[in-house]
Amino acid sequence: MASRFSVILIPEGNSKVRRVRIRSGIVNFLLCCCLIVTGLLAFFAYSYFNYTVDHDELQGLRVSTSQQRQTLQRLVIDLEAVHQQMNALVETEARVRQLANLETVPQGIPVAIGGLPEAGSAETVDEIQRQINKLQVDIELRRQSQEDVRNLLNDQVSLSRATPKGWPTKGWLTSYFGMRKSPFTGKRVMHEGLDIAANTGTPVVATADGIVARVRYSPGYGKMVVIDHGYGYRTIFGHNSKILVKAGQRIKRGDLVAKVGNTGRSTGSHLHYELRLNGVPIDPRKTL
Repeated sequence: MASRFSVILIPEGNSKVRRVRIRSGIVNFLLCCCLIVTGLLAFFAYSYFNYTVDHDELQGLRVSTSQQRQTLQRLVIDLEAVHQQMNALVETEARVRQLANLETVPQGIPVAIGGLPEAGSAETVDEIQRQINKLQVDIELRRQSQEDVRNLLNDQVSLSRATPKGWPTKGWLTSYFGMRKSPFTGKRVMHEGLDIAANTGTPVVATADGIVARVRYSPGYGKMVVIDHGYGYRTIFGHNSKILVKAGQRIKRGDLVAKVGNTGRSTGSHLHYELRLNGVPIDPRKTL
């Protein structure tokens, strides 16, 4: 390798051409400096590029973390609300079942559960969401169970209202349910109701909710009213002096339906009161 290098400088105009001699060491030094500067520039450029990418990724991660934290907080609040709703349903159903004399915890229905994720626990958003979804399913099961209880209670209330009870009129018993000596023939015959003696015109009331099934005059019963209460129950009111209802009319317990009389085959002013279950006469004294 040459020990020296010459650099020829050619100026414009009439100036003389100049020659500059440079040692090879200086050239090598300058080349090394250029390489070092180029390397440093490339390193700083690469570092700046990586810093920019990392900074963008970091910002993205911070935004994502903030969003996840907000989502987690929202899910925790939702989970607590669902827990409270579940516990309220459980308490309400327990009271209703106690009133209805039903089993306290029906089979197949989830019991109340609760509790938020502990601080610092590894609960994830997906896990909390799964808990919320499960609780929502459990709540729906509870609601269906409560609906069944309501229907049962409604049936019990309807049955209670449709079951005859109480006195149909104010008076005193003169003839009971069962075999008796007929006041007309003297023979023993079946008396399928109660005879309640009362003054003519004494109010006669329905002993249960129902619908007037029949209003007619019968040679035996005289002016009679038949009320269908559902659930197989029917009541018959005979020997009335006046009928105050019409067939097909809806009746509530205690509603006025007739007035005591002495019509039909009767020996005096009284009410003949019958109670039938699925067409079979039963003793009304058990319901007075």
